[in-house]
Amino acid sequence: MTCKKCGREFNEGTFCPNCGYNNAEQTQAPTPVVNDAPSFGYAVLCFFFPIVGLILYLVWKDKTPLRAKSCGKGALIGFIVGVVLNIINIFVLTPMIAQMGGTYGMLLL
Repeated sequence: MTCKKCGREFNEGTFCPNCGYNNAEQTQAPTPVVNDAPSFGYAVLCFFFPIVGLILYLVWKDKTPLRAKSCGKGALIGFIVGVVLNIINIFVLTPMIAQMGGTYGMLLL
């Protein structure tokens, strides 16, 4: 038998008499690759519910990075769109409705 570490030959046992390496140890097999692909469905879900996208991104980022990236992108875009729509509502629509007067305008303020 030949030692996997130092290359020296020995006759019996699993331990090398030269360096002491345990030649019976198996090298760790690579982890199997999980089906990982970008997902439009998850991106849409995370667009409408950005907190779900953040959670899924954090859970999947190491195991399925492409799917996690889809969730992260959907959540980020959904969050930005929400902020922009709120800014438009506060600074554009609300003053316009208030100028219209009446009960409907007062209810929105």
